Amino acid sequence: MSRKLLTLSWAATLMGGAAFAEAPQVASDIAPVHSLVARVMEGVGTPELIIQSGASPHEYSLRPSEAAALQNAELMFWIGPDLTPWLEDTIATLAPNAAVTTLLETDGTIELEFRENALFEAHDHEDHADDDGHDDDHDDDHKDHDEHAEEGHDAEGHEEHDDHGDEEAGHEGHDHGAHDPHAWLSPQNAMTWLNVIAGQLSAADPDNAGAYFANAAAGRSEIETLIGEVASTLDPVRDGRFIVFHDAYQYFEKDFDFSASGAISIGDASDPSPARIAGIQERIAEEGIDCVLSEPQFNPGLVKTVLDGTEAQTGILDPLGSDLEPGPGLYPQLIRNLSTALAGCM
Repeated sequence: MSRKLLTLSWAATLMGGAAFAEAPQVASDIAPVHSLVARVMEGVGTPELIIQSGASPHEYSLRPSEAAALQNAELMFWIGPDLTPWLEDTIATLAPNAAVTTLLETDGTIELEFRENALFEAHDHEDHADDDGHDDDHDDDHKDHDEHAEEGHDAEGHEEHDDHGDEEAGHEGHDHGAHDPHAWLSPQNAMTWLNVIAGQLSAADPDNAGAYFANAAAGRSEIETLIGEVASTLDPVRDGRFIVFHDAYQYFEKDFDFSASGAISIGDASDPSPARIAGIQERIAEEGIDCVLSEPQFNPGLVKTVLDGTEAQTGILDPLGSDLEPGPGLYPQLIRNLSTALAGCM
């Protein structure tokens, strides 16, 4: 390489290093959010990941390095207390001066009701639109989701399951919010959040605003392409029926009109009651469920119990991307992996 090229390369490295050094200190809670933030910051800086993706965010103990990253953060992006109630006080204590963005509360975010029941009446694919009425909301950019989710929850067919009252009694005093916090599994939400993230970063770092918004626009375009890819993957198995380990996927289900028949555990992944397990086993036996899906963050023993005596297949869904490299590419690969895992299991 000539001396001139070496000099230009050295200068470019210095400029790149300067841009990186001047970027604000940014932290995010879970790997999918970290991925979206990293996509917006690409070429400018790198956010810190607070909760490692191999662990459940519902219950987590911060490592010293993660606590230090949070303490140093000037901006913090997180889903919110509905997912990690334990993190709310931690943020207030360790990062009292940070600009905190609670993504679940941002304008334009689709929010769905937290579901307590084990069985989802929307499992009947032929009557899907009539059963839960969400198809109109889906076509209309998911408007009025809070109202719709309440209607769907009231019509979930509780009268068919006399043991539901006992199941709810088993969850008395359990700490979870009103909304399902797994909102990152809606690519529509992800596209909204890319803009939110770019706006917050630009306010803190106006010199790099152009890069942030350009990255957000490119990220949205990538997700739009991904949505078509996922829909094509799911199309051949849309008549299939599946049970998930815990109720983390209804945002994905709504975005792609591909509904689960039930969940072994509720959305906070708390231990299911015997009545809930019995209800799931009954549905598998009566309706010929094709697939029961486990998760890498939780004990697979419950899935084995549910599958006992059935012919259903089993597979793994990973809502956090625990086996993926953290960074800009994790989010699209996570969504892609969900679709391929579902299609492969059925």
